[in-house]
Amino acid sequence: MSCDFGLLAAEGVRALSPYQPGKPVEELERELGLDHIVKLASNENPLRPSQAVLSACRESLSQICRYPDSNGFGLKNALANKLSVKAGQLVLGCGSNDVLDLIARVFLTPGTSAVYSQHAFIVYSISIQAVGARAIVTPAKNWGHDLKAMAKAIVEDTRVVFIANPNNPTGTSFRLSEFVEFMRKVPENVLVVLDEAYYEYAADEYHPDGVALLSEYPNLIVTRTFSKAYGLAALRVGYAVAAANVADLINRVRAPFNTNSFALSAAEAVLSDQDYLDRSRQLNNDGMVQLTAGMEKLGLDYIPSSGNFLTVKFEREAIEIYQELLHKGVIVRPIGIYEMPRHLRISIGLTEENDKFLTALKSIL
Repeated sequence: MSCDFGLLAAEGVRALSPYQPGKPVEELERELGLDHIVKLASNENPLRPSQAVLSACRESLSQICRYPDSNGFGLKNALANKLSVKAGQLVLGCGSNDVLDLIARVFLTPGTSAVYSQHAFIVYSISIQAVGARAIVTPAKNWGHDLKAMAKAIVEDTRVVFIANPNNPTGTSFRLSEFVEFMRKVPENVLVVLDEAYYEYAADEYHPDGVALLSEYPNLIVTRTFSKAYGLAALRVGYAVAAANVADLINRVRAPFNTNSFALSAAEAVLSDQDYLDRSRQLNNDGMVQLTAGMEKLGLDYIPSSGNFLTVKFEREAIEIYQELLHKGVIVRPIGIYEMPRHLRISIGLTEENDKFLTALKSIL
């Protein structure tokens, strides 16, 4: 008689469903035997990697028999110089997802709570539940964060508030003035995690720069990633910036070598490649115009987005349209798990990839 090992797992873990990534191109090739598949599902940067990144990775090849620098000295110093912070304020992670999970492990326990918004990034709920804490979910406002409602939702046992700006999967964002008003209402003993994974796409004079606000708010933690605008999704490297005493606590539970040598050297290289970042932004801006114009021509509603994706609403269950697009060699992202069963999230690709999606969608509709 076999043992039910599920009974040995933590209660929060037993009730979890694993994170579902976007469908891989290789999987669709195997299933349907299609060629020339377009993947617009995972909010990846469609540009090829920066030449500086490729050179850095080639140089790292000769040292793959060695462990990486667990402290990430070079990358931390490059980030510290670029962001005008101290290296001791930084936490490196295997993508920003890793850092979000570390924050939950350090500051949340059974008997405590964390606040996040409806339609917010699903990793928040997974991390909260895994450590046995209680989730307080506030209703969205126009598909985005209602910061006033989130401030009111904080209770005595609340330890962390998770906020994404821009938000995934809706693309919504809020202004600096709104965030400052929110922070003034948050108790000093409650940590606010500002997830800025898509910051590089959204930055303008009205958009908050979380790092610039750290000196004013010691309870603020900012997370960012190299997976999006910097084009390093496969290497998995992200980071958090916080007050030094907060960063120290998070670093205590960080696994040794949680960022590999290729990720460290590539991130350091691309951080100084302003031309690559500019091209990434321009490609995204052009693609956003292309997709929104296409949606308007098809008479479809969409959520205005500050990220590198567009979330579109349909008149019927979106999973049906998703399946039909798969048979035409186009992978997008259904988001029913976010309580949005009639929406699809479409990542912005190269011009020709966007064209293929629009043509396929038109033929389906």
